[in-house]
Amino acid sequence: MTEYKKSYNPNRHSDWNYGGPKWRLSRSKIDLFLECPRCFYLDNKLGTKRPSFPAFNLNLAVDQLFKKEFDAHREKQTPHPIMIKYGVAAVPFTHKAIDTWRDPFVGIEYLEPTTKMIISGGIDDVWVTAEKNLIVVDYKSTSKDGTIGELSDSPWDQQYKRQLGVYRWLFEKNDFKVETTGYLVYANANKNLDDFSDHLSFETTLVKVETDTSWIIPTSKAVKDCLEAETIPPVGKDCEFCPYREACGKKLQIMHRAKISDGK
Repeated sequence: MTEYKKSYNPNRHSDWNYGGPKWRLSRSKIDLFLECPRCFYLDNKLGTKRPSFPAFNLNLAVDQLFKKEFDAHREKQTPHPIMIKYGVAAVPFTHKAIDTWRDPFVGIEYLEPTTKMIISGGIDDVWVTAEKNLIVVDYKSTSKDGTIGELSDSPWDQQYKRQLGVYRWLFEKNDFKVETTGYLVYANANKNLDDFSDHLSFETTLVKVETDTSWIIPTSKAVKDCLEAETIPPVGKDCEFCPYREACGKKLQIMHRAKISDGK
């Protein structure tokens, strides 16, 4: 089997940087800005992104299986069993652009007139009620103790809430009527079984999320100001990458100065 190697490219093509024709302010970039303005600036203005993590292939597999399930009901225009279980009167939404909306490199887009930035997001799913109102949906998978019935105050869960808020806002800006309540289809793997037997056992729950879009325009303006600035933005208070870069830089500078002083 050929060994897989991934080469880190520290210099992205300028087309994909801020000001380039392919640049978009995606939902994930908004989260990066909120986490650390400096890392966001390095990524989007200077074209050097953080090194990426390995793909969570199990999570991707669960997403793909959810997609197949909901697409089967989309084709028949019938509710998925979890909709019936939780009393959500809807069916998966059928639209000619559904595959484009679900493409993470395209998604659903809107040109925000104040900042002149295209904001985008690649959705997992969208449902529709009998009143033709859309419901934004995302698939999640994890392995935690207990039943997942609601979001916590953790940074991850608050990110999920913002994520659904961005999706709702994008659909509204594309002239759809959207419910303020979105949902997470959550698959929680049970790691406490006595026997594996080549099978993971999941509990799937539907987590209701009350979305908020009031923060999106102010945040997009802050993003614009950050990208237009010629000064280095501050470090995010919980960022681990910036302290790492700073510590490495200081140690390398010490070595460099030592070599100069030794005449090497």
